[in-house]
Amino acid sequence: MAHGNFALPCAIVPRLRRERDQSQDNRSAFWLFISEHCERNGCVLMKIALTGNPNSGKTTLFNLYTGSNQYVGNWAGVTVEKKEGTLSYGGESITLVDLPGIYSLSPYSMEEIITRSVLIDERPDVLIDIIDGSNIERNLYLAVQLMELSVPLVLAVNMMDEVEAKGDRLDCDKLSKLLGVAVIPITARKAKNTQLLLDTAVELARTRDYNPRSPVGSVRYDNNTAQAIRDIYALLWEESRLRELPLWFYASKLLEGDPKAAETLKLDKKTLDQVERLVQAYEATSPYGDRETMLADARYKAITAITDKAMVKQGAEGSLSLSDKIDLVVTNRVLALPIFLLIMFIIFASTFGPVGSFFSDGIEYLLGEVLGGQVTALLDAAQAPGWTYGLLIDAIIGGVGGVLTFLPQIMILFTCLSLLEDSGYMARAAFIMDRLLHKIGLTGKSFIPMLMGFGCTTPAVMAARTMENDRDRKLTIMIIPFMSCGAKLPIYALFAGTFFAAHQGIVVFSMYIIGMLVAILSGLLLKNTLFRGKVAPFVMELPPYRLPSPTVLGRHVWEKCKGFLIKAGTIIFSMSVVIWLLQNFNWSLHLVEDNTQSIFASIGRAIAPLFAPLGFGSWQAAVSVLAGLVAKETVVSSMIVLYGAGSQAELATMLPGVFSSLSAFSFMAFCLLYMPCLSAFVSIKREMNSLKWALGTALFGTGVAYVVSMLIYQIGKFFVA
Repeated sequence: MAHGNFALPCAIVPRLRRERDQSQDNRSAFWLFISEHCERNGCVLMKIALTGNPNSGKTTLFNLYTGSNQYVGNWAGVTVEKKEGTLSYGGESITLVDLPGIYSLSPYSMEEIITRSVLIDERPDVLIDIIDGSNIERNLYLAVQLMELSVPLVLAVNMMDEVEAKGDRLDCDKLSKLLGVAVIPITARKAKNTQLLLDTAVELARTRDYNPRSPVGSVRYDNNTAQAIRDIYALLWEESRLRELPLWFYASKLLEGDPKAAETLKLDKKTLDQVERLVQAYEATSPYGDRETMLADARYKAITAITDKAMVKQGAEGSLSLSDKIDLVVTNRVLALPIFLLIMFIIFASTFGPVGSFFSDGIEYLLGEVLGGQVTALLDAAQAPGWTYGLLIDAIIGGVGGVLTFLPQIMILFTCLSLLEDSGYMARAAFIMDRLLHKIGLTGKSFIPMLMGFGCTTPAVMAARTMENDRDRKLTIMIIPFMSCGAKLPIYALFAGTFFAAHQGIVVFSMYIIGMLVAILSGLLLKNTLFRGKVAPFVMELPPYRLPSPTVLGRHVWEKCKGFLIKAGTIIFSMSVVIWLLQNFNWSLHLVEDNTQSIFASIGRAIAPLFAPLGFGSWQAAVSVLAGLVAKETVVSSMIVLYGAGSQAELATMLPGVFSSLSAFSFMAFCLLYMPCLSAFVSIKREMNSLKWALGTALFGTGVAYVVSMLIYQIGKFFVA
């Protein structure tokens, strides 16, 4: 890394740390010079990695430490999300890496492989393992494996407020002595003891170095397990090329039969045969006769012995917790699905009720009347040419503003969905839907990406990468676009508010129901054609119910709204200008007074007959659908420009002359189901690693959209006069 006129190669950093640690006063002249330089120039001399089980509070802690100084990308060569952030500590810049949530370091998922690779290959200065204090035995299973990696480790026992609320008592000092590592009790949501945790981690990074010769801490296995690990360790130590690796970790992995470990070590046949003989001798010591089961049992026995001494549980044995009592109702075999549908209906009724409409009308007034009026006055004063009125008032303010008016409703919707997610109910929803999804060849694990599709298709598709089974992953990705993303909300709000004002919430809710029904039917079709095969079992942890943190909730909603605002200021703005140009110029690039002679009109007339059986055969509707391929919100902004409306309200008065109630509903259904936006298409191509599959998904969705929309319109004509 280079700062100012002084270059500090990344490779020298570990040596500098060792010199610092070996100096008697930790402040040798050389180290003092480097340290002071880095304080002035912001060099990063420390990397802290966060790991832990899913739902342990890892992301909350990461957000608390890094704030807005975060970078989100993908790990090199794979598509698992990578989060990095920076924080300043005493003038020193620290890099914080948020590793994927995992249950163990076994190579059963991409997240587990990524985490162990980062810890072994990049060797962070210190590792913070976040543990859910209310489920400490299971969480310590990962911690025990992390100790074997020889990376300096701090255990952060989170959610201590919940432990105390149940009447349990955890002695973290005793737990620290028993494990041989630092243990800090915290409550991340309330930032309790989080500064102490950071101080402990930084101090540990400054005073401890990576030592592959011994594990961190001390966990006592039974004699047979401990001896087997020692024997394999001694065998590996004989090969000098391996001595810089965490051999205690690899010894335990070879003992349990981890194929990734043997592949990484590149052991010769002679050594592998010796390891196999040691493992067979170990298996012979137990009636289990299975190496993986035996080692897992040994770990849990060691963990139980430790927690029995460090934790006192006051709750009555067998008594139901509050979460268990709630689950008796919301996961009830009969009541679960009706309750879920009722909750979703209430959310949509609230979103499109008086509150959402009040704020939407307010934004429309500010943009259309106030801002539009001021811009018109300025143009009048400047005696601007007539075309500038159309570009600025109709295209930019009308097009972009027509989409921004739906921002309050989007905020309300995402607030409600975030409340359900942060409270722990969404995990129950996945459990509830597992039985239904199983019938279409999927499991409840597919429901999480599908549910994310209600927000945005792009991250929903990316979320499917956590599914280990390739068949399930591809099938899930193909039906995710049928989930109604937030970008389609302005379309629903416009048409439902115009044609179904008295039942706006019900009509919008019906779009989400149609999307789910089409996904189910498509899943059945694909299950019996492209994706024949056995359904993988579904195992999922149900976290306890928690009151959502206002800070975390606000951050979630802001991230969603920020994305919407950025899209409005970039893609929708650009598309509004492009559409205005295409609508006002002909193929000879001459300005036209009649937009029916424009470039867009000629394109629209060419494709409009395709949409006539669906009930919306006008060229404006046809090209609006084309514009929606860039971003679904542009369907509304395109219509505002194409129909020459100055605002969304003005467009609403014009639409009844073009659409009937039936054709409007058909148009909404088509926009719901047809090919997702370009961003989602690129994500599908990347996640499936195939342009062929991505094009197939887009064509399949568009074909389904056409058939469903045509059936709605053609059948509906028999019932609507």
